[in-house]
Amino acid sequence: MTARNDIESAEPALFSAQLTPHRSLSRNGFLVLMGLLTVVSFAAGLAFTLIGAWPVFGFFGLDVVVVYWAFRVNFSRAQAIEEITITPSELRVRRVSHRGHVVEWVLNPLWVRLDQKTHAEFGIEKLYLVSRGRRVSVASFLGADEKASFAKALTAALQAAKRGPTYNPIA
Repeated sequence: MTARNDIESAEPALFSAQLTPHRSLSRNGFLVLMGLLTVVSFAAGLAFTLIGAWPVFGFFGLDVVVVYWAFRVNFSRAQAIEEITITPSELRVRRVSHRGHVVEWVLNPLWVRLDQKTHAEFGIEKLYLVSRGRRVSVASFLGADEKASFAKALTAALQAAKRGPTYNPIA
C-alpha cells in the first residue's frame, strides 16, 4: 500500500452514489410473461394449423424467440453501473458498462460545476460535470425527477467540498 492510498482512505467521503438502470420487470416476472406468451402463441399457432394455415405456426414461434432475445439484451444492459464519489480533494466518476468496460474520471471538486440541460415540459434531460473545458455526462440512467433530486444532492456535496474540511476540536 502506498502513501497515496493511505491518504485517500483517511479522507471522508462527502458524497457517494451508485447508480444503476431501472428495470421494472423482475426475473420471476420475466418467466411468467414468457410462459404466458409461449402458451398464447402456441394456442394461436395450433388454431391456425388446424384451419390449414400451418406456416403461421412458425411465425408465432419466431415472435416468442424475438421477445425472449429482446428481454435478454435488456437484462444484460441492466448490469451497467455508475459510481460517483466526492471527497474534499477529488471527485471520482467510475462507469462500468454492461460488458464490464471501466472508464474513470478523477476531477478536482474545486474546479467542477454541475451543468444541466433542461426542457420546459419534461424537466432535467442531462446532467454534466464541467471542469476546465471537459464535460462528463452523469446520471443518464435516471428519470427527470430523480435527476433533479440527484442534482440537488450533488450540488450540496460540491459546495461542501469547496468550503473545505471543517475543524472539530472535540473529535
